[in-house]
Amino acid sequence: MSAASRRPVVIIGAGPVGVTAALLLARHGVHSLILERHRDVYPLPRAVVVDDEIRRILQSVGVHEEFAALARPARGLRLLDSRHHVIAEFARSPQGHHGFPQTSMFDQPELERLLRDALARRPECELWSGVEVVSVTQSVARDTDGPNDPTGPVRVTFRRDGSDEEEHLWADAVLGCDGAGSLTRDAIGAVWEDLRFEESWRAIDVRTSRPVRTWEGAEQICSPTRPATFMRVGEDRYRWEFRLADDQDLDGPDGWERLRELVAPWVDLPSDASQGTGFEVIRQAQYTFRARLADRWRRGRVFLLGDAAHLTPPFVGQGLCAGLRDANNLTWKLTRVLQQGAPEGLLDTYERERKPHARHVIRMAVAVGWAMTGGQDRGAAFRRAVVGTACRVPGVTAAVSRDLSPALTAGPLVRRRPRLTGRVLAGTFCPQPWVRYDGRRVRLDDVLGDSFAVLTAVPTTAQMTAVATALGAPTIRVDDLGDDGALAGWLARGRADAVLLRPDRVVMDTVPAGTGDFTDTVAWAPLLHTARRTADARPV
Repeated sequence: MSAASRRPVVIIGAGPVGVTAALLLARHGVHSLILERHRDVYPLPRAVVVDDEIRRILQSVGVHEEFAALARPARGLRLLDSRHHVIAEFARSPQGHHGFPQTSMFDQPELERLLRDALARRPECELWSGVEVVSVTQSVARDTDGPNDPTGPVRVTFRRDGSDEEEHLWADAVLGCDGAGSLTRDAIGAVWEDLRFEESWRAIDVRTSRPVRTWEGAEQICSPTRPATFMRVGEDRYRWEFRLADDQDLDGPDGWERLRELVAPWVDLPSDASQGTGFEVIRQAQYTFRARLADRWRRGRVFLLGDAAHLTPPFVGQGLCAGLRDANNLTWKLTRVLQQGAPEGLLDTYERERKPHARHVIRMAVAVGWAMTGGQDRGAAFRRAVVGTACRVPGVTAAVSRDLSPALTAGPLVRRRPRLTGRVLAGTFCPQPWVRYDGRRVRLDDVLGDSFAVLTAVPTTAQMTAVATALGAPTIRVDDLGDDGALAGWLARGRADAVLLRPDRVVMDTVPAGTGDFTDTVAWAPLLHTARRTADARPV
């Protein structure tokens, strides 16, 4: 193969997940090529909500300030009964654990344009639009007739728009960010696991100058006959989602009257559609919400991310969030393998860490869908009553909100033993307060950089210094950061003197209070051992 046809990473799909993955790789100096069948950003609304963890990822790819200008922080989620009385409220903070509002509303096409603009500024990234991928094939083991070679180049076959000629590229790794109908998923032999939820809903996106009754958060109507979701997306942008019967068509001659009836709890519309000025329906779309999880996310150097790996009903607003978490988890590991020769086993931790979290979020969404706005069986009313009662117990709603991003499950890079001193922080995210550094007020991640990092509240020991040196990790004293004690307090509550942070800001190891040494180097060091020193890592 020619050098021009060989790429370090080929990404299939230029949606938010694919482009974010490319930007994260570029941040580590890894070159990538994105293949996208559409010529431009899909112009209609889809995803409308992200959380503070996702905004932290957007910070890492350099678009957080532009995103802040178009995003609208939301106050949280309310569950309402069929008479629109509040059953429960899940408040979201304007300053979450990751340093951003816990819930932000936005317009997906605007986010995609921000990401595409950032992509165009990175010389490590290339985007080919109007290109349809037709096959992905793992190479045969070198010099044998045996099975696929897990480390060999992957062949990607594609056709350009308007041409029947097939062309080929080879890649050291392929990221399948190609959505629910993923060709990549078929290529690795993955199949869906059905998590037993499927409902058809109508999404209606509106732009209006009319007064709308809203509390500046999302509302879910818990009704056995007409469940619904409502949220304000932007200054004059709103979304409704309704579960409608098959014969309830909003496009026919009675469509305006039916729409008027549906949105009446929030906005008053005239009975005559011709007088309905100031209320523009941008899009109506029928969606089938499904809960599914691919049984495998990797074969060799081919990976699934986003909707190619999991489908989440929208009731907890985590569909897009899950895909961006995939990209954040995988890209630093792939970088270490491609650039520094880390063992292939490091890549196994991607599915091992992300799949349980994706399953957890899907199950939460399904529970919300069935117990609150889905389910029409005899137990549905009882379940809603139980939910309403439970949510009045102090601390329950806060716990549910925290549960959207639980600690990673135990594995080679996460040694979680909560009963032991200092281990409660392992697998959790480091908070991101504002800090003072070099005379400037900045967010913590702007100080930590792109790689591993050590945060310590005590003078470093020889072992702590050796670990930091081996990983190319800066060592930062938290009492030098001017954060009003936020990080020192976090360490103290976790009974740790210091933590070792991964590039995705997950705590990988801790120095338990009073011990002086990291405790789990034997577990994670073999996976992070590299054939080349960090300083000698080759660009790819």
